[in-house]
Amino acid sequence: MSRHPRDVVFVDGVRTPFGKAGPKGIYHETRADDLVIACIRELLRRNPQLPGDKVDEVAIAATTQIGDQGLTLGRTAALLSGLPKSVPGYSVDRMCAGAMTAVTNVAGGIALGALDIAIAGGVEHMGRHPMGEGVDPNPRIIAEKLVDPSALVMGSTAENIHDRFPQLTKERADAFAVGSQEKAAKAYADGKIQPDLVPVATRSTEKGYGLATEDEPPRPGTTMENLAGLKTPFRVRGRVTAGNAAGLNDGATAAILASEESARELGLPVKMRLVQYAFAGVEPEVMGIGPVPATEKALERAGLTIEDIGLFEINEAFAVQVLSLLDHYGIADDDPRVNKYGGAIAFGHPLASSGVRLMIQLARQFEEHPEVRYGLTSMCIGLGMGGTVIWENPHWEGDK
Repeated sequence: MSRHPRDVVFVDGVRTPFGKAGPKGIYHETRADDLVIACIRELLRRNPQLPGDKVDEVAIAATTQIGDQGLTLGRTAALLSGLPKSVPGYSVDRMCAGAMTAVTNVAGGIALGALDIAIAGGVEHMGRHPMGEGVDPNPRIIAEKLVDPSALVMGSTAENIHDRFPQLTKERADAFAVGSQEKAAKAYADGKIQPDLVPVATRSTEKGYGLATEDEPPRPGTTMENLAGLKTPFRVRGRVTAGNAAGLNDGATAAILASEESARELGLPVKMRLVQYAFAGVEPEVMGIGPVPATEKALERAGLTIEDIGLFEINEAFAVQVLSLLDHYGIADDDPRVNKYGGAIAFGHPLASSGVRLMIQLARQFEEHPEVRYGLTSMCIGLGMGGTVIWENPHWEGDK
């Protein structure tokens, strides 16, 4: 029996348009599970050469696993998406890195040979289920001073990074946010985002039925002047604002992962090849620096350096969190390799779904840049963690 790991590939990925959370958002009266079901159905429609009974697992993440995001979501979504009843499924929770963890979980099974093909993704309906709803944190985590109380408020942890690294100023964070909005607007204008969006039927008691076809959060035309006067809700005279952070959002993602051998046999596309991944813990009070040790660990395991990485997709939970990684590696704030199509500050960050959005955007950039061999997706994670996945471009043309 062979014990050699198999190559794992990213076959395809889709997402719903992301909406604003709350009564005015496009998905306010849409169920969370229906969002991820729409993604799975679209994957199957786009890849008709994949028989449903060839899917070995469905792993779906949600941070708040109650209501329409509960009850072993991976299994219920598999059943409702039309997959055969023989296809198992389960739920994942690693807060913001839920979908990323769903991907790495099934990738491990594929590499081992326990799975050939799997679907992984995530959903978050923050309008229905605000982060932390219904949870009961053990009071000893604060009483015994294992963490500072600010560790439980993500915006406060971002303010703490500004404190720890004074060079990461509000002006730099605002400039990065403006850049994110500009890049997202250009990506939309150039048709880079739309091919991987799943149109979602919506309903509203007030407005009737509709069709969501594009992201709701972006604010094209945002300027430094617009951002300068915004309130700092996490601290008096703070630096974190609604303009330089991702908002509260609703949305879902899903992706097909497979062994490269299985993908080739079925004629499935190979958009990326997984190289290595790592998760790491940091002080919860500065949650946003988590991508730094995660990236260091992943690069070391892969035998690569940061100079080998040609494209970066870093989740923009907060601008300062991305800047802390860029500063660590001496990468310019406006480096064109970073978040080329814009990021979560523009598109939104429906927590557990965002990891696959990063992968979708990196895969499309790989197609456009055959001169780039390696790229990475990275994100900070609540309660003091970071995750990084390194990918290889199957379109790489060598040293031409």
